Amino acid sequence: MAIDSSPSSSSSSSDDDLLRSLLRLARDVPQYPQPKALPRGSLASLARRCKLLSALFDELLNGADRYLPRGASLCLREIQLVLQRFKALLADCSARSRMRLLLQSDTVSSEFHELNLELATLLDILPMSELEISDDVRDLVDLARRQSRRSQQSVNPNEEDLKSDVLKLIQQIEREIVPERSNLESIFHRLGLDDSISCRDEMECLEREIGDRVAQKWTPAMIALVGLVRYAKCVLFGASTPRPDLSAGKFSFSEQSELNIPQDFRCPISLELMTDPVVVSSGQTYDRESISRWFGSAHATCPKTGQVLTNLELIPNKSLKNLIARWCRENNVPFEVSEPAKIESSSVSANKAALEAARMTATFLVEKLVGSSSVETTNRVVHEIRQLAKLGSDNRDFLAEAGAIPLLVPLFYSTDLNLQLNSVTAVLNLSILEANKRRIMHTEGASSALIHAMAEGVTWRVKENAAASVLSLCSVNSYRRRLGRKQQLVERLVELACNGPDSTKRDALAAVLCLAGERENIARLVDAGVAKMAVEMLDSEEVGETAAAIVAAVSKRGGAEAVSAVPGAITKLVSLMRSGTERARESAAAALVLLCRRIGGSMVQKVAATPGVEWVIWELMGMGTDRARRKAASLGRICRKWAVASALAAGETGHTAALSAVSMAEPVVVASVGSGL
Repeated sequence: MAIDSSPSSSSSSSDDDLLRSLLRLARDVPQYPQPKALPRGSLASLARRCKLLSALFDELLNGADRYLPRGASLCLREIQLVLQRFKALLADCSARSRMRLLLQSDTVSSEFHELNLELATLLDILPMSELEISDDVRDLVDLARRQSRRSQQSVNPNEEDLKSDVLKLIQQIEREIVPERSNLESIFHRLGLDDSISCRDEMECLEREIGDRVAQKWTPAMIALVGLVRYAKCVLFGASTPRPDLSAGKFSFSEQSELNIPQDFRCPISLELMTDPVVVSSGQTYDRESISRWFGSAHATCPKTGQVLTNLELIPNKSLKNLIARWCRENNVPFEVSEPAKIESSSVSANKAALEAARMTATFLVEKLVGSSSVETTNRVVHEIRQLAKLGSDNRDFLAEAGAIPLLVPLFYSTDLNLQLNSVTAVLNLSILEANKRRIMHTEGASSALIHAMAEGVTWRVKENAAASVLSLCSVNSYRRRLGRKQQLVERLVELACNGPDSTKRDALAAVLCLAGERENIARLVDAGVAKMAVEMLDSEEVGETAAAIVAAVSKRGGAEAVSAVPGAITKLVSLMRSGTERARESAAAALVLLCRRIGGSMVQKVAATPGVEWVIWELMGMGTDRARRKAASLGRICRKWAVASALAAGETGHTAALSAVSMAEPVVVASVGSGL
């Protein structure tokens, strides 16, 4: 049988697709809920018109002659576009936050009215006389045209009143007037936000829309409304039942530890999963928010290496960000890839109503915590405080000003798993703000409570977050010394580093490294067994890099003898120079240089006697980072001088001494030539 490839056959097939699409659209549009921005019955009226038009599309599709005249085909294609726009508008209204739909009610009404007029115009010019349809269908199409033409632009009067009341409420909060509960309850009932879950969903939707910049004109009001909804949720519906920890959010320290986040995905400062990794001039990667806060505190050094930075430029690490995003998708962890998906803290800080709403929320929660009489109620309030403390510096400041910290610290001693975890994590989140570090350190019993949490925490998660809190406080030099004077705190950190799961080890080791930055802390660290602990972890893929940095820091500030006394320390450091990460190789080379300088000839002899050390030095000088090359060159010079001095002391001839010196120097010379010197 021959295939008909004539133009008329092709046209008929195209017309069939068009009519099927029109029929499907006419049936889909009425399925959407009535947008509250439109007058009651407006969607029902559109649904009736779609039903009338579906009779036309159905008859044309099933008629004997399904070929459409060119004029009719073009007109129906335009009708298809109008129905698609109706469907898109209704879908968009369904997806919008309730507040945004309220603010844009007049815009939605205007778009709906314009589409009605376009549909009426297209029905006017549709060449009905060219279509083979029944008189009944012609009458139905004419009725649909007249109904579309009669459509008038109007907004639901109830929505206009509600919009006015909401905007007045924002103005009231801007003037620092606490809303009356009855008024707040009435407005939120009319909004359809009747429980904490609907309020939480509304906040998430608003934050997403603000981040996506979908309504620039209303952005300030929407930012204020996020704060208003959060305040109303707490006041009207109380502290909500905490979600499982894995879905609690991405901004608190170690919040996803059960998932065993890859070490390279964590910010070295906050220990959180990085959402916007950037590279500083030292080559280290940090989360943008954490390193910006570090620079904002008048620091000009790399937090991890201690190097003075040549500049404070931040370069986005896009490849790492893509890897983190992929890992998050595979593990069902929320992660916003695009920058606009977050509300900038500066936008909130510049919004008077948002700030006042946040202050009112913080004050309400702290007052609620004071009056809590049961463990369950206390846990819910503390969880809300924990969540609020994740959401920006202003919230952390308001919570601390309201007196949250002295109320949270005693809860570290709770035997309730959730309450202890929420209180420790809340203090951890609060400690991100520089001013709150001082408040925590001046809170009576805070240090003892942290020690208790690390020693007696109900779960490893509690111990881990307590260690992360110590790390956060140690970013201030004076507090680093004060905390380092507490032998029990040092011992607990070393104990966690030795015995904890990987995520806990990372937090504890980072805190130990920070404490090792102060010379007066080294003796207590050595007494706690830090040298043996760090050396044993040098060959760990997970924490070997941090362990090497600890060995170097301890060796530099008075603990060289303790490190050298650990069996296998030199062999492990040389091995790490050969096969470790760039950062680990730097630290291993630095540690060996420091050990040789602090201890002297006996240590140099051990290093020089280690098999393969010459070639490791040569390789690092030729292929390492700038810092690694410098340290390797220093180590090579030390070994060379020792070889010459040993030869002379042994009474060898000048010729033999020279040969011995050349033997140690040869790799260094080759490295220099390989570097183009």
